[in-house]
Amino acid sequence: MNRKFYNAHHAPVGAFATLTLGQKGSTGGLGLELAGPANENLFVGIQDRDGDGFRALPFFTGGESHEEDFDVEHLSGFGRPNKVVHFADSEIERTMGASIDEWRAGDMVFRLISPVRSVPDPGTASAEDIKAAITPSILAEITIDNREGTDSRKVFFGYQGSDRAAGMRVIKEAGLTGIAQHTFTAIATDDANVHAGIAFQPEKILEPDTEENLEFLVGRLGMLVGTVPAGQIHTFRFAIAFFREGTATSGIKTRYLYRRFYDDIESVLRHTLSNFDVSKQKAEAFDSRLASRLSPNRAWMAAHSIRSYFGSTQLLEREDGQPLWVVNEGEYRMMNTFDLTIDQAFFELVLNPWTVRNVLDLYVERYAYEDGARFPGSDEVHPAGIAFTHDMGVGNAFSRPGYSGYEQARLKGCFSYMSVEELMNWVLTAGLYDAHARDMAWSISQRETFLAALRSLANRDNPDAADRNGVVGLDADRCQGGAEITTYDSLDASLGQARNNLYLAVKGWASYLLLEDVLRRLDEGDAAAEARDQAAKAAKTIIAAADADGLLPAVIGEGVEARIIPAIEALVYPFVLGLAIDPALQETLSKHLSAVLKPGVCKFEDGGWKLSSTSRNSWLSKIYLCQFVAEKVLGLAPDAEADAAHVGWLLDEENAYFAWSDQMLQGKAVGSRYYPRGVTSILWAASGENPLAELATAFGQAEQPVA
Repeated sequence: MNRKFYNAHHAPVGAFATLTLGQKGSTGGLGLELAGPANENLFVGIQDRDGDGFRALPFFTGGESHEEDFDVEHLSGFGRPNKVVHFADSEIERTMGASIDEWRAGDMVFRLISPVRSVPDPGTASAEDIKAAITPSILAEITIDNREGTDSRKVFFGYQGSDRAAGMRVIKEAGLTGIAQHTFTAIATDDANVHAGIAFQPEKILEPDTEENLEFLVGRLGMLVGTVPAGQIHTFRFAIAFFREGTATSGIKTRYLYRRFYDDIESVLRHTLSNFDVSKQKAEAFDSRLASRLSPNRAWMAAHSIRSYFGSTQLLEREDGQPLWVVNEGEYRMMNTFDLTIDQAFFELVLNPWTVRNVLDLYVERYAYEDGARFPGSDEVHPAGIAFTHDMGVGNAFSRPGYSGYEQARLKGCFSYMSVEELMNWVLTAGLYDAHARDMAWSISQRETFLAALRSLANRDNPDAADRNGVVGLDADRCQGGAEITTYDSLDASLGQARNNLYLAVKGWASYLLLEDVLRRLDEGDAAAEARDQAAKAAKTIIAAADADGLLPAVIGEGVEARIIPAIEALVYPFVLGLAIDPALQETLSKHLSAVLKPGVCKFEDGGWKLSSTSRNSWLSKIYLCQFVAEKVLGLAPDAEADAAHVGWLLDEENAYFAWSDQMLQGKAVGSRYYPRGVTSILWAASGENPLAELATAFGQAEQPVA
């Protein structure tokens, strides 16, 4: 892992905001509710020892003064020669954890601090605890070692706001000095020896004609400047804040929940600075615990993915005061996409289980629907039952009840319906929450949903109970003659087709197992027995599909002989809950994995995992999940070669701009960029037989079980 110039998120929890930084040039910046980096110039640097120039980390593109927009003939002599240059690459070192990203260059150490922390349940936690968790800000430190210098030296930190509709301004209040773009983003310090300025170029702030000129509001660059005397070492502390006033979403009217506690961005800055030490300690502790449990490559991928996850999170408040948790889908900005919710649930159950419940409840309240089902090629509609939408909307616009922002009728590929997979996703996510949170009151409240889900899954296998084999055999009526798809929406039939798909067959088997577990606790004995029977049928069908070499077809009974790794994925659900796994099914899937996990089948030339033998598309979040299953359930040794390859994908020059990305076409990010789903990597850190409880205890984020 030699590359150090790659973008990463530095994000508070629940603010859908991020300082993206790390790749060279104007490729990062302070972004609020964006689908990618803000593409702003950022300036972090120090004066040379001789005092003649300045050097900065390479997060800006020089020469953008905008003076020519006004002085077209350059007669005023207003501009300055460029004196701020990049540090040489060889002078720069970087170390990144999940909470702290540290850069060293010359006599400067720059640290961005975005603590990984749990969010307490707003319905039960104290206002003080909620406020501490969801303050929309991160921290920064710049330490300058001028002990060998003979003159004082300046240090600077600033950004060039990219929102053309909002001007830059200076913040000058008692105990607070800063720069801001309107009311949206800001950087500030409580260090009395720092001054702020606005200009076209950094030189006009570093060496102003006069202090009176520092608030040049026509300029787009804001910067904070401090001084370190000769012979001293000094650390400057900064708060970086984000703020959105008023209504945050349409469809369902909400505001950010942090608005309970903050009226403006200045109050966010003050609170952040006053709690700097506590936040920093939390950040250091989390990074230390994560790194101690993982190899360097896995620790880095886990840290990178956790950062991207938090950059997509959004904690809102409905008009009645109820919290609403959203994870936005990276560059696509789809809201609570169920394909992601199920995979992110492991991470959320470790940190804040209530968010999982919150999303499940909203799916039942607004995004459940009743539907029929059809056999392929038939117009006859058979009873099916409850299903759930793919998502809840796009780009801060909640979709109408019962419909997603994504799914369309009469299609057989991308944008078709995912009815049965989302039904499974509700079952599995609810089953995980039920067993881990031990929230029996919630499970009782959802009794009818669990029962309806069982009926619907069975009907989508076959409307005639006598002909059921445990595997989905019909397509949703909403497809109107099209075909249902899976989360692998841009893949061929090996993983893209829902009907008779091996990946969904095992996922359906796991859904029945978890349904049996929940229904038994709810004293629904007959329904639990039906779920157990359906699980047994699914296992029998899957086992019978193996050929003489132990290989399973990607689609059962339809002549699709491609080979897939995600056949093993759904073993994760019973395993993490301690439920018994059918030994014969486990052996079948183990043989299949061993047979396909080879170069030319389900491995790329660089050693990276290839989810389907017939596609160059792979999703890292799913690879991470399957690696966990392969190692903890099936007993394979960790694949260090694959880990190195996957790190290489993320650090590829073409991919580094998008921070952590999921969908890779032979190692190139082609979709699902700037993405949150990679937190499946948290499972790597587990070693015991009860991973969720172990991780919750290990990372000190466990909530008390609900009585």
